[in-house]
Amino acid sequence: MHASTPSLRAAALEALCIADPAAKCSAVAGLDVAGGPSFHIDPVESLLPAGPLPGHPARPLLVPPQSVPRRSMASVAGRAALIHALAHIEFNAINLALDMVWRFGGMPPDFYRDWTRVAREEALHFTLLRNHLQTLGHDYGDFDAH
Repeated sequence: MHASTPSLRAAALEALCIADPAAKCSAVAGLDVAGGPSFHIDPVESLLPAGPLPGHPARPLLVPPQSVPRRSMASVAGRAALIHALAHIEFNAINLALDMVWRFGGMPPDFYRDWTRVAREEALHFTLLRNHLQTLGHDYGDFDAH
């Protein structure tokens, strides 16, 4: 049927299972369906995750919201904590978009294309925030998150 092209929904599920943020972003960047027929879309394909969903790195430590310390934006550490919080939101948005692609069968092909585009955009946002966080002497996972 589509032996020469991989399934977009299966590739999204595979990316969702990846725990390492850089590897996840790299996998998501490869899900470009706008550039040509690199993936086929099978809305009725039956998929099962091979591992826990979603894939999360060991860090950041996930804590209750009230356990995340408040920090002043007057310090570099406070600004880094804010950038970290935004990066964490973007990381979760990647996972949510990938989940939409693999989990919901029977949708029109544009549904999968649109959510794949969202996942790629969120991966770009995460990468930009992580790169900026590194200029502040920190990395994703250095602060607790919820």
